[in-house]
Amino acid sequence: MELTLEDLEAAALKLSVKARARLAQRLLRSIEPSAESEIDRLWIEEAQRRHEELVRGAQAIPAEQVFAKARARLK
Repeated sequence: MELTLEDLEAAALKLSVKARARLAQRLLRSIEPSAESEIDRLWIEEAQRRHEELVRGAQAIPAEQVFAKARARLK
């Protein structure tokens, strides 16, 4: 019996968050393997940009506050 996309999706959604993230990453890499280095480069640039902003005195906001605000907006 062949697994349908719906069956596969339902099974994947039963995985833990960590396992789903790992699966998603593998699937994306299988679609465009050459994009991985580009994605890594862009994340490194973003991290450097954010670090420079903090060094120049930008105010950091704790993740808990950011997520709480996002959750409140989604309600």
